Amino acid sequence: MKTPRHAASAAPALVVAVQLTTAVLAAALAGVVGAMAFVSVRVARRVVTPAARQADTVILGLDTGAQTITLSRTADTQLPGRYGLFTSGSESYLKLGSVLAEDETSVKRKLLTRVDNETTLSRDAAFSGWYFDSPDQLHVPFTSELIGASLGPCPAWFFPAAPAPDGGGDDETWVIQIHGRGTTRAECLRAVPPFRDLGIHSLLVSYRNDGEAPRSRTGTYGLGATEWRDVDAAIAFARRRGAKRIVLMGWSMGGSIALQLALSSPHADVIAGIVLESPVVEWRVVLDHQAGLLGLPHAVTDMAIGALGADWATRVTRTGEPIPFDRLDVVARAAELRHPILILHSDDDGFVPSDASHDLLVARPDLVTLQTFDTARHTKLWNYDQERWITVIGSWLTDLGLTRVAAGGDS
Repeated sequence: MKTPRHAASAAPALVVAVQLTTAVLAAALAGVVGAMAFVSVRVARRVVTPAARQADTVILGLDTGAQTITLSRTADTQLPGRYGLFTSGSESYLKLGSVLAEDETSVKRKLLTRVDNETTLSRDAAFSGWYFDSPDQLHVPFTSELIGASLGPCPAWFFPAAPAPDGGGDDETWVIQIHGRGTTRAECLRAVPPFRDLGIHSLLVSYRNDGEAPRSRTGTYGLGATEWRDVDAAIAFARRRGAKRIVLMGWSMGGSIALQLALSSPHADVIAGIVLESPVVEWRVVLDHQAGLLGLPHAVTDMAIGALGADWATRVTRTGEPIPFDRLDVVARAAELRHPILILHSDDDGFVPSDASHDLLVARPDLVTLQTFDTARHTKLWNYDQERWITVIGSWLTDLGLTRVAAGGDS
C-alpha cells in the first residue's frame, strides 16, 4: 500500500516542528537556569560580603522645639522602647525615645539626643537597636585593648565590674560580647551595665572583616566558621588577665560564632555559659527565610548555598574556602554541646527566624533555656523590654553561680 503524498511530506515537517520546539524549550530552559545561576551567585556573594549600613527609613520631620522626630513607618520604627538612628548631616547618630504619635505612614518619636535649630539631617536614615554608639556614653570606666589574633591585633573594649559594696570583688568571671553581621562591637554596649552590676567584667571584641579588626585575604565572612578563632584569642587574653570563668554572649551571627567556640575552642573548659540574643543557630534556615523575603524561589537559595559550600565555586563566591554549613548546623550537632545555653529570641524576629532556636531547645532541653519574645524584632529585645531582658539574664547567671549575688555578695 502506498503512503499518500501529503502524509509523506507532512512527516518531515512534523519532525522539524518538534525539533524546533524542543530547541526553543531547551534554550528557554537554559536561559532560566542561567538566570537562576546568576541570581544565586549574587545572593551567595551578598551573604558573605560585609556591607555598609543601609538606610531603612526616611526622616519626614524634625521639631527642635518639642524635641521630636517623625519617621516613615516600618515594622521597626513603630516599636515601643528606646533605639538609635543613624543619619548624616550635622548629626550622625541620634537616640530615640518612645512613640508619641503614629498613623498609617509615619511615626513620631521623642528625641533623647538634644538637637537645635541649626541641625541639618539627611532624609535617609537607618533605625537601630544599638542605642549607645560609643563606650564613653556609658559613663563607667573602660580601657581600649588589642587582642593578638592570627591575622593581627583585634581592637576590644574592657569594662571592669562595678566595685563590690564591701570593697571585695571577684575578678574571675568575664563575659565576652560578640557582635553580629554587618555591625561592630558597639552593638553590645547596652549589655555592659547589667553584667557590670552583677559583678562580671565585660570584654567587647572585634573579629576579622568587621571594619575594625584585620581583613582576611578575601575580606569575606565565614559565617562563624573562621571568626571564632579571633574570639578564641580573646578568651586566651581574658585567661591571662585572671579570668577563670567565661560567659560568651553572641548577637545574631555572633551567636553562630559563640556556638562554634563552644564546639571547637581549646579553652572550652573555662566557658561557663552561653547567652544568645536573636542568634543564628542554623544558617540554611536563615538564608532560606531571607530569600523568601526577597521573593526568590527555593531553587535559587539552594543553588546559592550549594555554591557557598563547594570547592569549585570559591572563585565565583570569593570566599576563598567553602562555607561548612554542616559544621555550622548546631541543631544537627546538638549532642556535642556541653555548656548551659540561654537563648533570647523574638518569634517575629523578621530577619533570623526563631525556628532553629526552638529546635535546639527540643534537641537539648537539659542544656538550653529559651525565652521567647514577641513584637521585639531582631536584636532589639533589650530596647523593647529592658526590664525583662535584664531580669532573665541576671536570674539565669545567678542560678549558675556566676554573679556576685550567687557568690554571697550584695547586688
